[in-house]
This record gives sequence, structure tokens and C-alpha cells, in this order.
Amino acid sequence: MSRVVLATHNAGKLAELRRILAPLMPDIEVLGLDDVQGYDEPAETEPTFEGNALLKARAAVAATGLPALADDSGLCVDALNLMPGVLSARWAGVAKDDAANNALLLAQLADVPDGRRGAEFRCSVAFCQSDGSSVVRRGVMRGRVIRELRGTGGFGYDPLFVPDGHQETSAELAPAVKDGLSHRGHSLRAIAPRVASALGG
Repeated sequence: MSRVVLATHNAGKLAELRRILAPLMPDIEVLGLDDVQGYDEPAETEPTFEGNALLKARAAVAATGLPALADDSGLCVDALNLMPGVLSARWAGVAKDDAANNALLLAQLADVPDGRRGAEFRCSVAFCQSDGSSVVRRGVMRGRVIRELRGTGGFGYDPLFVPDGHQETSAELAPAVKDGLSHRGHSLRAIAPRVASALGG
């Protein structure tokens, strides 16, 4: 069985990525970073989601010798000039503190009327191989930011985000429904045929 590394330690993201990829690539073993020998992960210093995804995927290939997938994603809020964007995970200053990030976002949007709270999740997924080849696919989920946290599923800004056409937040949606809508789902479904072809799956 061919193997590919998903360059993340984020348990929620890894579960989501594996869930989406499993039916698309049933003959390919998907490893997380906890399944391979540890290495120094690069800082996400690029100004775009695509740049950070490529940075992480290339580092995983260099460290493991295996083909690698990496994603970078975030929330782009219309009223905040598309911020937090690539800074989404560390919007409140401390990396990956979901509670602090959500609290800061709510405070920043406190005076923004409901009709102007549009936003979208964006995701870029990169697939890189040891021969230096790479491909990137992008996905978007459009919606709005509400005024209170709702739901216990998902991670990040999911409890504050209601996708277009739905009343539930991303954190309230059933996993299969969220996967069908999500920015990550769109980008992974777009890149999976390239991965399967490259790995013979």
C-alpha cells in the first residue's frame, strides 16, 4: 500500500482530512505527523495560504522521504478586509488558542450589523513529491459570522460560522454534511485524483 503524509499534528484537522480522503483514496495509507519520526516544522511565514501549504508539504517530504499533503486555511471576514486570513490560528497572539481567537473576533465585529457579517473559509492544499513536483488546489466555503458560539463539533472558528444555505454553524453540522460543504473538503476532493494517480491508488 502506498503511503502519504498529512503534515499536521492537529487532531481535529487530521480526523477531518482522513475522513474526506478515505473514500477517495482507499488504497493509500494516510499518515499524520505523529506517525512519522519528528522533525522541526517550518514557521508559517508566507503571506498566502498556498505558500504556507507548499512550505509545510515540502518540509514533510524532506524530513520523511514520503510524498506529503499539507493544507493552510483560515477565515476571511469581509468587514475586516479579509482578515484574519493566514493569521487565523494566531489571531489573538497565541498560536492555536481557539477560545481567545473566537473572543477577539466577536469583539472586533461587535458593532457590525448582521447584514455585513459575511465571511468565507479558504483552504489551499498542496501535494509534493520527492522529485520536486507539486500541485495546489483551493476550496472556499462562503457564509457569515454570528454573534455567539454554537455547537461542539469542529475546531477553530467553526462555532461562529454559518455556511450559506444553512441555519446551523459548522460546529453543529453532522460531519458528513460539513465535509460536503467545507473549504477543506472542496480542495481535498479536487486534489485527491492527482494524489491517487501519482501513488498508483
